[in-house]
Amino acid sequence: MSRGENSRRLFDRARQLLPGGVNSPVRAFGAVGGQPFFTDRGEGSRIRDVDGREFIDYVLSFGPLILGHAHPQVIRAAGSALERGIHFGTSTVLEIELAEKVTALVPSVEMVRCVNSGTEATMSAVRLARAVTRRDLILKFEGCYHGHADAFLAKAGSGLATFGLPASPGVPERITELTVTVDFNDRDAAKEAFAKHGERIAAVIVEPVVGNSGLILPRPGFLECLREETRAHGALLIFDEVMTGFRVALGGAQTRYSVRPDITTLGKVIGGGLPVGAYGAPREIMSRVAPEGDVYQAGTLSGNPVAMAAGLAQLEILERDDPFADLEERGRRLVDGILAAAERHGVPATGAVVGSMWGVFFREGPVTNFREAEGADRELFGRFHRECLEGGVFLPPSQFEACFLSTAHSDADIELTLEVADAALAKVAAHG
Repeated sequence: MSRGENSRRLFDRARQLLPGGVNSPVRAFGAVGGQPFFTDRGEGSRIRDVDGREFIDYVLSFGPLILGHAHPQVIRAAGSALERGIHFGTSTVLEIELAEKVTALVPSVEMVRCVNSGTEATMSAVRLARAVTRRDLILKFEGCYHGHADAFLAKAGSGLATFGLPASPGVPERITELTVTVDFNDRDAAKEAFAKHGERIAAVIVEPVVGNSGLILPRPGFLECLREETRAHGALLIFDEVMTGFRVALGGAQTRYSVRPDITTLGKVIGGGLPVGAYGAPREIMSRVAPEGDVYQAGTLSGNPVAMAAGLAQLEILERDDPFADLEERGRRLVDGILAAAERHGVPATGAVVGSMWGVFFREGPVTNFREAEGADRELFGRFHRECLEGGVFLPPSQFEACFLSTAHSDADIELTLEVADAALAKVAAHG
């Protein structure tokens, strides 16, 4: 098998043309100290690079591909839409059909506006919340990542956590001063923030399950506390379900944890792998959005028919098959197996599973917030990642990203992954 010479040559070319050789920072593999590869194709649970190497994929485009790569029904739906035209600048029936499906499945959403990315969805949701409440402050949680809009780049997760950046140059302090940040899972800190700033807080925005600092689950009562505090102080609660929507349950985290937000942001799964985002809420709130209301937001490519068709096909399969219990059982088997191997080899580790999301931190657990996540051994994770990749298993190239399962992952994939992980941990432990 090639050692990645084609990918190496392509990366050399890319670095002359793209910042860091990539179009999204985590793809550069800087956090794991490895050589990034260039993917040629994907099918089911696996991807193949330009050197012919095949990997069991637990990245899945960072979440959208819950049915795996190139699912035939999704491909047919997208292809059929593409044959009729790429985009028109007018409305199509597919926009209505996707909206009908989303509003039927997500409890808090009565109306929805499609956009082109999760970042667009979250920044539009915040604008809407500020308009509805006539307030300016946003409360978020350290390590949660809500896209790269200026207001969110204060103690964010994902790539910013990977590179150790608390904020980004180019973002004026006056903008981040409108963002109040506290620890995830800290009810007392959230209550204190409301006690101090309650009259100015327009909204709380939260990943109900954190996926952008590694996988961190909400403690019992935390999401309920946010619901109570926002209601008591006249603020809105925004669930950023760009990652968790249709990943942790058919109706998202709000279904799993029985907490209904005021505004929901969605993405990833509802696009079937194509660029899509959306935000939705009860009719009273969404009626403020232009052209029905006065809160302006627009997008030439919003509601792209190819993305609508792919997303609708994927949601129809998830609704029909309801694979979430099976996905969680496989995720549990995977995480339990990795933790057992870590214990055998004397490597501190902790992990979690929810729906089709899973993750492992190399530290004693549990991990309940970003500060604790930062205490994980990132150098050890980098070595583990490189060994797994050598064994044919592709994990997210950062400690601060969740892993994903798809319905295409078989029992054989799980067993092979556990064999590779065991061998990787043995090597990591042997080298100290």
